[in-house]
Amino acid sequence: MAKEFARSQRIAEQIQRELADLLQFELKDPRVTRVTVTEVEVSGDLAHAKVFYSAAEGSPELQKGLEKAAGFLRSQLSQRMLMRTVPQLHFVYDASIERGMALSRLIDDAVAKDQKRGADDAHES
Repeated sequence: MAKEFARSQRIAEQIQRELADLLQFELKDPRVTRVTVTEVEVSGDLAHAKVFYSAAEGSPELQKGLEKAAGFLRSQLSQRMLMRTVPQLHFVYDASIERGMALSRLIDDAVAKDQKRGADDAHES
């Protein structure tokens, strides 16, 4: 069982690298620009792959562009990877980077308020 997991993990990592290259250099759809593939999860039977992505502007048009390009991307993956069958690609928007940036901004704002409050208290003393 451990070998299957290692194999599916290696396949997921290879798909992630190849998709990143294909999205950057091969795909000509104007809806699909500046996309980052953050993670790929491959099912145990290697029939399906969830492709998590993030983008500067996560829009419904981007999702539609990726779904439309899934067949092209899958055919390109089949040429680049030595596999009998290439998994079907399912694209899922990954908002974790946006949430992380928002939390970071909140923390920075709180720290700045604390520092300002500390500076104001020092001037009053």
